[in-house]
Amino acid sequence: MSTESNIPQDNLTPAQRVRSDWRTLAEKLSYKAIVNNIPFIGFLALLCVFYIGNSHHAIEMQRDMNKQAKELKELRWKYTDMKSQLLQSKKEGEIIVHASALGLKPPMMPAYKISGR
Repeated sequence: MSTESNIPQDNLTPAQRVRSDWRTLAEKLSYKAIVNNIPFIGFLALLCVFYIGNSHHAIEMQRDMNKQAKELKELRWKYTDMKSQLLQSKKEGEIIVHASALGLKPPMMPAYKISGR
């Protein structure tokens, strides 16, 4: 250490304070300090890997959700189309047209009820 670090901080000029700050920073970043902090640096690296993996997973899930939403919209359109076709085919006129293709004719007389008594 230098002699400047032994001097109280109140008596230092601004230039000496800056030099002192740089020296303490260089001491903190020395090889020994880095070796002593390897577990912490490894922990930070692990956190970074998890963060990157989580963001990739979130993006993939969002793409899958968009794909499923598009498929759901298409299925909803098909459902509405089939429902309207079914309602159209239930009309009496449509039933008569389809039945005449099979050789069936509509009854000439209305239906009546046979009573047993």
